[in-house]
Amino acid sequence: MQIKRITAYPVRYPETNDYNNLRHLTLVKIESDDGLTGWGECVAMWPEVARAVKTLIEDGLAPQIIGRDPRDNEALHAALKDYMWWYGDTGMAMFALSAIDMALWDLKGKALGVPLVQLLGGKVHDRLRVCASTHPSKASLDDLAQELAAHAANGYTAVKVGFGKTGEANLGVDPERDIAYVKTVREALGPDVEFIVDLGKKTRWDSNLAIRMMREFERYNVRWIEDPLPHGPASIEGYRRLRATTHTPIAMGEREWTVAGYKRLIEQNIGDIFMVDPGRVEGVTGVRRVIDLLEASNLIFNAHTWSSAINTAASIHLTASTPNYLVLEMKPVRSPMQHELIRQPFEQSGGYLSVPDAPGLGIEVDEAVVQKYLFA
Repeated sequence: MQIKRITAYPVRYPETNDYNNLRHLTLVKIESDDGLTGWGECVAMWPEVARAVKTLIEDGLAPQIIGRDPRDNEALHAALKDYMWWYGDTGMAMFALSAIDMALWDLKGKALGVPLVQLLGGKVHDRLRVCASTHPSKASLDDLAQELAAHAANGYTAVKVGFGKTGEANLGVDPERDIAYVKTVREALGPDVEFIVDLGKKTRWDSNLAIRMMREFERYNVRWIEDPLPHGPASIEGYRRLRATTHTPIAMGEREWTVAGYKRLIEQNIGDIFMVDPGRVEGVTGVRRVIDLLEASNLIFNAHTWSSAINTAASIHLTASTPNYLVLEMKPVRSPMQHELIRQPFEQSGGYLSVPDAPGLGIEVDEAVVQKYLFA
């Protein structure tokens, strides 16, 4: 069995969970000489990145592994990292590696006739509790709260909201309004639904404001705060102050790119929950290695998956392989890359999602949909 062809597909689609803003991904298909295919993706986000990653994959990395056995996927991961050292270890380099690695795991599972979770050591969970991961879209606090309450009424036992996003919500800008918002949400959700706050790029807290805000949010039982301070060496002491003076768990890691980067972050002892995306952190191979580090440190893994159903599938298998998770994030509104891209979309029921048993990622990609959203 040999790798015959690797093709990258930059796609553009309107994200219904983000005010129909256009978002971009690069999907990857790996074909073997015996007719099997594996699919992967990277979360390119911007059009120029999606196009650049296609070039890196097809002109740079694909020639290094075409003709080799895709079942040797971890050896291929090492070979690609060795080749791409001059690319650097962030950004487009990791996007390209992640997409190929994910597709190789999918192909290996299909070749061996087993689901990815079995290749990762087997199911710790047969089903996963899910979280509605949202970008708020309303203007008034009451409407914003009811927006989340509607997801809870649809079965979700946890909801997450991103501050600092585009649109009319204008959260993460005015501290007093943010406190009022969290209070209003808790009243709308009741005591049993978990509420998670993610601070986006427009939100700028220093350590003093972060301490104040987290203490206020604690009154309303916020499950965790994501990225309360900027990343980087200058924030380490601020994070230590936060952990010493507040009780709400801190989630972080969305801006890391490599296993080595997560290792450094974990060793700083400044976080409780670590966001890891197989579409940018060295693929399935990289994320599984980060999970091993988190398990050894008794820390929580959270799959950062807010792109296509391919990434969701990889994240489901990875999450099902570890005991150290709280929820799996899902887009609660139907989306092209979630509900059109694969023939049997993922759907939660009663706040839970079953882990696929079909080989590889357990999904069937509709290639007509890939072509529909392809852009030059």
